[in-house]
Amino acid sequence: MAKVNVSLDAELVVEVMVLAGIGSAQDAVEAVVRDYIARGHRTEARADSTARGPHAADAPPPDPQG
Repeated sequence: MAKVNVSLDAELVVEVMVLAGIGSAQDAVEAVVRDYIARGHRTEARADSTARGPHAADAPPPDPQG
């Protein structure tokens, strides 16, 4: 896997480490990037399902028959 080196503000990285409870700056930044990507995928999936129509849970219940 290719690696990229990026300079970041130390205070930002420390805050991420504290908030995430991660002891390594590398792991903390990777966790943030992975979370950002996962949120993007969830948003795309939600937007796609909304474009297809309402969810079954969002649909009104069927009329009683009898």
